[in-house]
Amino acid sequence: MKLLSGANLSMRYGPFDIFEGINFAIHHGERVAIVGPNGQGKTTLLRILAGDETPTGGKVFRAKGLRLGYLRQEVSERPAAESLWQLALDAFSDVIAKGAELQTMEAALAADESLLEKYGQMQGEFELMGGYEYQQTIKMVLTGLGFSAEQYHQALKQFSGGQQTRAHLAWLLLQRPQVLLLDEPTNHLDLAAIEWLEAYLAGWRGAVVVVSHDRYFLDAVVNRVYELSFSQLEKYRGNYSAYVRQRAERIERHEKEFIAQQKFIEKEEAFIQRNLAGQRTKEAQGRRKRLERLKRDNLIERQRREKTLNLRLQAALRSGDLVLGLHNVGVGYPDGDELFFAPELEIRRGQRVALLGPNGSGKTSLLRTILREIPPKRGKIRFGSAVEVAYFPQIHTDLRPENSVLDELRRANDNMTTLEARNHLARFLFFEDDVFKSVGDLSGGERSRLALAKFVLAGANFLIMDEPTNHLDIPAQEMLEAVLRAFNGTLLIVSHDRYFVDALATHIWHIEDGSVQTFKGNYHQYQQFRAEHASAAKENRTGENGAGKRQHLATKAEKRAREKRERALAALEHSIEEAQERMAELEREMEEASLAQKVSQLQKLAVEYQQTEANLSHLLEQWVAMEAEA
Repeated sequence: MKLLSGANLSMRYGPFDIFEGINFAIHHGERVAIVGPNGQGKTTLLRILAGDETPTGGKVFRAKGLRLGYLRQEVSERPAAESLWQLALDAFSDVIAKGAELQTMEAALAADESLLEKYGQMQGEFELMGGYEYQQTIKMVLTGLGFSAEQYHQALKQFSGGQQTRAHLAWLLLQRPQVLLLDEPTNHLDLAAIEWLEAYLAGWRGAVVVVSHDRYFLDAVVNRVYELSFSQLEKYRGNYSAYVRQRAERIERHEKEFIAQQKFIEKEEAFIQRNLAGQRTKEAQGRRKRLERLKRDNLIERQRREKTLNLRLQAALRSGDLVLGLHNVGVGYPDGDELFFAPELEIRRGQRVALLGPNGSGKTSLLRTILREIPPKRGKIRFGSAVEVAYFPQIHTDLRPENSVLDELRRANDNMTTLEARNHLARFLFFEDDVFKSVGDLSGGERSRLALAKFVLAGANFLIMDEPTNHLDIPAQEMLEAVLRAFNGTLLIVSHDRYFVDALATHIWHIEDGSVQTFKGNYHQYQQFRAEHASAAKENRTGENGAGKRQHLATKAEKRAREKRERALAALEHSIEEAQERMAELEREMEEASLAQKVSQLQKLAVEYQQTEANLSHLLEQWVAMEAEA
């Protein structure tokens, strides 16, 4: 069932076309990712769908009574609610109002028993609305998004910008809109919260449209990908990995078609030139006309490619086999508690270690301890021989806002000539007058690219990087992955980007509950390892426990009921689509019968049209009722 669509949508800012003449439809149950390089209009398209902006051309169509929720990258307005809990309760205002009616009627029952039947009916409605479990639902969502119980009644005005965004996401999820628009929903979530959100969206009843640079999240959540590039929209089926494969195949196919057509054009032009003034003049003139038509109407243009980073990363000196050793190290700030303890940890030359853990577990603190910015609470840290360290921080406070891009780069190497510096910056997509921009005027992505440009000049053999993919679009992330995989030194990386970690890591260090778990392998292998151990532990806990067995049976019964309802809902949606398609066919047949003046046939078609329309109305009522029960 179509919920939201765009017809011939265009958006222009001044002389710049952001996108032009794009068409799409979002159906119930679809989870669509909008991808593409930065600056191609992904957020603009979301804003248009949400009604925050008006397109310069085309129109957005919304299903009647559509409930739509929109998560912006940053919450621009402070919520009206005083606390997080009050904000969450706002999503259940109708349930709470119904509960208040029930309480009023309970008081009246003592004086008037005739209200008992009405009370029972209202109580059933309250139960269907989730009136008896909505507070548990609130706690589940807030906990899943990383809020502690102590924060439930904290004033929202005390929350950081990231916490405000997470609070708004919780409020949207609890409202359960039919279409959920999400702009970078994982930006302020740690790994545990991202994984919870993935699982939650897997059971989402409505449609989801998401803009995200988190490729692992897109793989887990979406079943459609729309690529915005060069002002056009290309559609792909499947998740992000499927999109990557299909896109590569499409580009390869397009290139082959382009080359084949160019060869044909060259061959035809050669024939025309040889024969235009000879005995085969007429044939040559005919071929020339056909060739002109082909060039005018069916010419295949060469596939355009977006400009992307062109990094070069090479260690100037080979380090010893041991790069870093931690011996009985306690990590924490001098005036605070110990965050975690690492008895024995080592990094060897050529290893790529990913440091994972929840927010606040001590990942950045460990990096700062290794860099000797803060002392260890106990124990000893030592570097191996000939180790040269370069650090890429999460927040680029070392960039001086008053400098130009060119001057800031030269701070890293003042021996570079202007030409050398400009050539180097061009590899990081700073062209022409871009190099004279003030650092303070750069976007987040531009600042990250400038920081990378300085970082690669170090020539270090041990790179320590804290969230290096922040603010980078997907093409830039892919380029950075390739460069770091080919790097001839050693890496220690903190990142929430699981796709990035999965592509790079040879070892995982996971900080959790005050200790460090080490694992040899990439992120996917580590997740499999954890899942197997969690499953084994669960079986041990519940295997001989009667209560555990009863809970397991209850869970299975709930799952069967849910699956039965999902099948019924899917069958209903299929019937709706069939009815809509039949009505469209009938409209065409009625138009043809009218033009042919076939009165009897037109009457029969009109009767069937009315019956189909009534059936569709009944099906839609059933669908709305089932959705309300969700």
